[in-house]
Amino acid sequence: MRISINNSKWYDELWAAFIYFTQLPLRRIYQPQKDSFKAVIEYWPLTGWLTGGLMAITLYFSSMFFPYAVAVLLAIAIRMLLTGGLYEVGFAHFLDGFSSEARNKQRILETMKDPHTNIYGVFGLIIYIIFLFFTLYSMSPRFAALTIFAADPYCKMVASQITQMLPYAQTEQESNIKVGNRKINLKSGISLLLQGMLPLIIYMWLFNWQLRWDLLIFVPCLTMYFLYLLILNRLKGYTEICCWALFLLIELSFYLVASTTFTNMTV
Repeated sequence: MRISINNSKWYDELWAAFIYFTQLPLRRIYQPQKDSFKAVIEYWPLTGWLTGGLMAITLYFSSMFFPYAVAVLLAIAIRMLLTGGLYEVGFAHFLDGFSSEARNKQRILETMKDPHTNIYGVFGLIIYIIFLFFTLYSMSPRFAALTIFAADPYCKMVASQITQMLPYAQTEQESNIKVGNRKINLKSGISLLLQGMLPLIIYMWLFNWQLRWDLLIFVPCLTMYFLYLLILNRLKGYTEICCWALFLLIELSFYLVASTTFTNMTV
């Protein structure tokens, strides 16, 4: 059964974002206009409220019934299932492209689009998951769950800035979501900021601002900047795969800071 209403543009764009960034069967309920998918990046942090929220809930409640290590793995797995491994696959292809000896932009793009993953992508993904597991495992279930819910939207907000800092590296026809060189206007920019910052502000407030909030904000931004320089130097533009890889690495830097904070406080 599908919803059929006289909707506004933002409504279509919101549905498009959740359809694109999750594997939920939302198309069966409502089919947004095709052009709405051009704006999915502008609602990317909001989808993190869902993916981060379900990941956090899974970790916290499963830790009551299973060993904590199993709870952490279940939390990681639930996001992969919810997103269809979108970010992890993108990260592996990003490593393939940027670890290759190719210096030519077109060759890097071809390598990243190759459906087959080479040793760099596989090994890098394994190392990423190990780091992700141990950073979450080093925190208590409550602290880890709240950290996940704060990190997911905030780091997507930070990663989305690459679309404003660099031109699109492919033609719009080659893009899966047709983001092209779309520039975010003031209204969308404020919306993007609120989507990413509200969970983080609540997170800080819940812990009475005891956390190193300066580092939690600054380190992911610094990570973003160095990755931006890498992409600028090698590719001179961004693709969706760059966005997905940026998100995972920026989020991991957030967790590393949070795990260090946790060792110095009582939760």
